[in-house]
Amino acid sequence: MQYVRGMSQPAKSSRTPATPDAPESAAGSRAAAQRLKMRRELAAAAMELFATKGYEATTVDEIAAAAGVARRTFFRHFRSKEEAIFPDHDDTLIRAEAVLNAAPAHEHPLDTVCRGIKEVMKMYAARPEISVSRYKLTREVPTLREAEIASVARYERLFTRYLLGHFDEHAHDDDANDDPLLAEVAASAVVTAHNHVLRRWLRAGGQGDVEAQLDHAFAIVRKTFGTGIGAGRETAPLSAPASAASMEGEVLVTVARVDAPLHQVMRTIEQALKERS
Repeated sequence: MQYVRGMSQPAKSSRTPATPDAPESAAGSRAAAQRLKMRRELAAAAMELFATKGYEATTVDEIAAAAGVARRTFFRHFRSKEEAIFPDHDDTLIRAEAVLNAAPAHEHPLDTVCRGIKEVMKMYAARPEISVSRYKLTREVPTLREAEIASVARYERLFTRYLLGHFDEHAHDDDANDDPLLAEVAASAVVTAHNHVLRRWLRAGGQGDVEAQLDHAFAIVRKTFGTGIGAGRETAPLSAPASAASMEGEVLVTVARVDAPLHQVMRTIEQALKERS
């Protein structure tokens, strides 16, 4: 299972934005902040009502009234009352995707995905009391648990697409059809490691060094997938061929990781020879 950077990262522009663009950008940031503020206020109202009245007995109208807004305002932010206790997932998904899009060229895609899902942990760790209360509530209400699972699935799909987009199409022959499976398994492993640490932290009342625990879990994932994912992958310029080989005269130079399986090393050499001929 080998990954490469399929294209170079867009260069950061040093051009200073024109003055007319600045107010528009500032206005967009304010609108996003106001949107998130309202979503969190609705979520806080929903959480309080769920805790006092119970989930089933609470209505959308009551949540909106408790937050001091109209029913239509509620539905501008959430499609249902179960969504109301997960106000940050949409924005967190955007931040996670931004991490993937801005990944440095030398970084292994699996490491990029690990950094991306840390945005989810930051979301929970930023408000530990609310996160713990929400965790307890989702354990008691199956509908909320299903909504939470649906949110997790969105991250898995994002990371699977990212990993699949970095496969080296020249690194596979007959097993090329396994790429979607391998990408999905790798993405699922990262998400599962994150969720394991998150649940343990929530059960502990939001106490403990969650970042250190998360890094430990990711180290296990990297160790497990290290040989298969990215085996033989190099950090040469992005324009270099995926075989990581270069020729000069009649000399063939091949670069491979020391822990790469022999059959993958041989495949790299064979591919380079084919390109040479």
